[in-house]
Amino acid sequence: MSTSAILSTTGAIDKGLAPSYQPFKENYDLESLVQDIKEHLGESGGISSEDVNEAYLISLAKKYISDPSDWIEYFHNDTSKNYTRNAIENINHKANILLLVWNPGKGSPIHDHANAHCIMKVLAGQLHETVYHTPETGSKESKPMTIKSSTTFGMNEVTYISDDIGLHRVHNPHPTQIAVSLHLYTPPNAADYGYNIFDEATGSASHVSQAHSVSKK
Repeated sequence: MSTSAILSTTGAIDKGLAPSYQPFKENYDLESLVQDIKEHLGESGGISSEDVNEAYLISLAKKYISDPSDWIEYFHNDTSKNYTRNAIENINHKANILLLVWNPGKGSPIHDHANAHCIMKVLAGQLHETVYHTPETGSKESKPMTIKSSTTFGMNEVTYISDDIGLHRVHNPHPTQIAVSLHLYTPPNAADYGYNIFDEATGSASHVSQAHSVSKK
């Protein structure tokens, strides 16, 4: 299967087909990445654990080079949604690794990360990230949210965010092709306890009770 077939919104994805190229066996594959993340997080991983080094986790994400044959088994796209969250691994209930599929021109609302690390790597296509300053807590005044940064990431590029940095929204800017991304959340608070989405015009927050994912297991 070619990457162009994966990116097409109309082309069927045949999981029985091999990719059109043969990656070098010595390459750092998705299984190796998951194993290294597991070893680093151990039994006590998460943002409250002093032994977690987000810079090291980011370096692992950068080391992995996207290979569709690694992640096609997790690929599922619900065209009725802006994006689909597909579960790859739950690490000791301390982290989630997900494959997200973004439909053309669609994206997420502005959201926080429930006091967790979020590392995102683009596996196919492009994704645009807009980071916002967090509205003042307890403020009764409604006012538009302000943008902190606005960046487009291409295949194999990595970005990182936490609530200390700000809030963000992610969207697929391409009008006809899907995008695919790999996400590491540690701890998986959004899945376990929910998260907040924000109105760009007013800065008001609404709580979402849980971030659901499609599981292949």
